[in-house]
Amino acid sequence: MEVELIVTPSALSCFKGEWGFSDGEVIRVFVRYVSGGEVPFAFGITRDTPLDAAVTTVAELLTFYMESKDVWFLEGKSLKIDCLGEDIVFHFA
Repeated sequence: MEVELIVTPSALSCFKGEWGFSDGEVIRVFVRYVSGGEVPFAFGITRDTPLDAAVTTVAELLTFYMESKDVWFLEGKSLKIDCLGEDIVFHFA
């Protein structure tokens, strides 16, 4: 199975409404260290320009991507980006 980024309609609404992203913007999903606990890494998002994109998807004129250096965290799974309240949430798909 090919790794992909899946962006739900509610996530798109969240990105454009609560988060203030506009059509044509590029959003990087990256892996960041958050703690030494049971799950030491988490996903983050930022506006950025791809250097070595490993996976890219375009949803309602927003481009989402992950760099090659970050896809190890997916372990071959796809990533579903969703919204819960005003928070962006990530689920393996």
